[in-house]
Amino acid sequence: MTDSEPLRRTSMRSFFVVWAGQLVSITGTTMSAFGLQLFVYSETGSVTRLTFVALAATIPAVVLAPVAGSVADRLNRRLVMLASDTLGGIATMGLFWLHVTGNLQIWHIYVAALAGSVANTFQEPAWQASIPVLVPKAQLARANGLVQLNQGVSIVLAPAMAGALLATFGLGGVLIADTVSFLAGVGTLAAVRFPPFRARDTGARSVRDDASFAWRYLRERPGLFGLLWIYSGVNFMLSMTNVLIIPLILSFSTEATAGTILSLAGFGAVVGSVAVGALGVPKRLLPTIMGGIFLTGIILVLGGSRASLAIIGTATVLLLLLNPIVNSASQVIWQTKVEEGVQGRVFSLRRMIGQAVSPMAILLAGPLADHAFEPLLAPDGGLAGSVGALIGVGPGRGIGLLYVVAGLGTMVLAVVGWSRRHIRNIETELPDLAGRD
Repeated sequence: MTDSEPLRRTSMRSFFVVWAGQLVSITGTTMSAFGLQLFVYSETGSVTRLTFVALAATIPAVVLAPVAGSVADRLNRRLVMLASDTLGGIATMGLFWLHVTGNLQIWHIYVAALAGSVANTFQEPAWQASIPVLVPKAQLARANGLVQLNQGVSIVLAPAMAGALLATFGLGGVLIADTVSFLAGVGTLAAVRFPPFRARDTGARSVRDDASFAWRYLRERPGLFGLLWIYSGVNFMLSMTNVLIIPLILSFSTEATAGTILSLAGFGAVVGSVAVGALGVPKRLLPTIMGGIFLTGIILVLGGSRASLAIIGTATVLLLLLNPIVNSASQVIWQTKVEEGVQGRVFSLRRMIGQAVSPMAILLAGPLADHAFEPLLAPDGGLAGSVGALIGVGPGRGIGLLYVVAGLGTMVLAVVGWSRRHIRNIETELPDLAGRD
């Protein structure tokens, strides 16, 4: 037995312990977010106030990402995750106290959503950068599949759990359950130790210096830099279509049906994540990524092609099933091609750019659907006799056309990505710099 074998076993045990705690924590967070959104809307009847909750939950991911990256590369990453989970738990317990004392106001929920997002913004780069230290290179794809499984499970379980707790115990029951989930996350992190990572002194002395370093680091590696922007484009397309899935279904069906389809989509995410966790991803990572992106475009086109529950439901399930496979392959590239000591900074910049496109896409989706695409495919619209002959006319068909356009755009992004030599050859041009053998 070599000296490294006990360390490998200990690291893998640490990964599984933390992963299990994060599964419970993420499910609780998703459940609480769903329950709080229902509470805000039921109390105010205002979509705008409901939107403020989502906005408060997204701003830190963009604004604080460079700071989070610097912290992840300079401090003990396990302690960063512990502090993040603790902050999230304190925010939830604060809401619970305000609720039981009868002092809870809507603006308190905005503050708690902001605090929870701050916690997640610091936790994610620390966790993602820790995985290559804990998991052997050969198991990275499976590990990332398990990490993404947490999101799929939370999508499936959290809404039903939140609804049941709200109906039985009210908002207080949801907040107590979320607090327990945070304790699970903190407890598992407290019970393990992470192996040290190889820190790199880049000479940076401020967050701005760290962000500048991360930008230069990526610019000097055109394969990673190009892959970042391809993914940002795909995120833009998917953010736009994600926000329109409910209006697309409601244009010809009911709210209950929309909920059923979204739950089925969650099962698709679980199946995809389990498949990656059990089987890993193909050895050729870049073809898997670009092929998956191209297939994503085809699925979007399919989803917008007809006002059919069978077609839209199938497309939605396939999208979420494919997502963990493509993302896991991408994560392996980033976790092996970026050296351990700078992953926090680089991953945070990557996340900031990827997240920044989502609010833009969401803000554009509504006006484009309402004022451009829907009028074009009204019965007397400008495209009723041409495109309308293929995908139909009437309510929701403009949204369907927007899906088709987004799908075609996604397919173009895959072709562009594959045509760029540095992206296509990223697995051979860049050496593996991180991860345990």
